[in-house]
Amino acid sequence: MPAARVPVVFIHGLWLHSTSWQPWVERFRAAGYDPQTPEWPGVPDTVAEARKHPESQAGVGFEQIVDHHARIVAALPEPPVLIGHSFGGLVVMSLLDRGLGRAGVAIDPAQIRGVVRTPPAQLASAFPVLRNPANRKRAVSLTPAQFRSAFGNALPEEESARLHEQWTIPGPGRPLFQAALANATPRSRAATAVDTRKADRAPLLIVSGGKDRTIPDSVSRAAYKMYGKSAAVTDFRKFPDRGHSLTVDSGWSEVAEAALAWLTEQGIPGETPAP
Repeated sequence: MPAARVPVVFIHGLWLHSTSWQPWVERFRAAGYDPQTPEWPGVPDTVAEARKHPESQAGVGFEQIVDHHARIVAALPEPPVLIGHSFGGLVVMSLLDRGLGRAGVAIDPAQIRGVVRTPPAQLASAFPVLRNPANRKRAVSLTPAQFRSAFGNALPEEESARLHEQWTIPGPGRPLFQAALANATPRSRAATAVDTRKADRAPLLIVSGGKDRTIPDSVSRAAYKMYGKSAAVTDFRKFPDRGHSLTVDSGWSEVAEAALAWLTEQGIPGETPAP
């Protein structure tokens, strides 16, 4: 009987479509995994359709995004590896908190409740959404210049422009407001709260970009420090010269290989021997 492939679920963040994971899908499939790239609630199957219909995800909140992915993960025949970027990284943390997944890789994860650091660069990246309270109920797009500032600041200008054209879609504004107000919201009602002390969750790797302006390294490190009070495995990896685009830019494979190496260290290869 052939070996069973370990499922891996890739979860994108705000402003990037699920198809942006395609190079990762091919690399992980070659490594023996069974990759999947579910969309956020309401997001059409293609970048073009998502741009045509921003109303399809307007008003979607973070809790809906987590619940949506929880149903997908729970329906799989075995616990998957979870890999997420930005708000997708926070989804990974939330799913692990629910006891889902066999391991998680959170790349530049959005801010969990309890992290109080908000560097000026992070505020500037979120400003296009947070400047207008009405954006809670809207889906908001990034201009090429805004994408360059928030995602592509560590890239040549032409590469940033190409990535914006290739992968960006409108994103719901509500999750940004939920994250921004989380520390002023009671824990029981804060959508971005996770139990960082939980001892029986699956292993977690937090990945940080040293030049990230959207989720600065200091924010990722603060989350890692919070997880330090747990007996569960929590590791940290920093890519000093990378920005928020690190999953989609020309250096994506370096991050993917680091994730694969870490999974091997955790004893989670792409294929498991058949019983």
